[in-house]
Amino acid sequence: MTTSTASTAPVPERSHDQRMRALEAANEIRTRRAQLKKDLKAGKVQIDRLLLDPPEYLSSAKVFDLMLAVPKYGRVKVNRVLNHCRISPSKTIGGLSVRQRSELVAHLRRK
Repeated sequence: MTTSTASTAPVPERSHDQRMRALEAANEIRTRRAQLKKDLKAGKVQIDRLLLDPPEYLSSAKVFDLMLAVPKYGRVKVNRVLNHCRISPSKTIGGLSVRQRSELVAHLRRK
């Protein structure tokens, strides 16, 4: 019995400066997302508008995590909405199809 190992490309070496720039960019994204979640929680930002025209720093954010920041939306309700719209809880904002995005926005606007 032989086991095959998946061949992966070697990870390119990065210089210290490249690693530091990547770290700064990641920290900036985390900070902006945290502020956005606070704004969602406070009602300053509407999630349906964010889903229709998301800023670039949200493209890799999970839809599930963003919806949890909306008032009156807990894990059960978010899972129910995503299931109704046929969206995986692990789906990212940038990974939503046109159908998923429009169905989710329509569902959220009805509530």
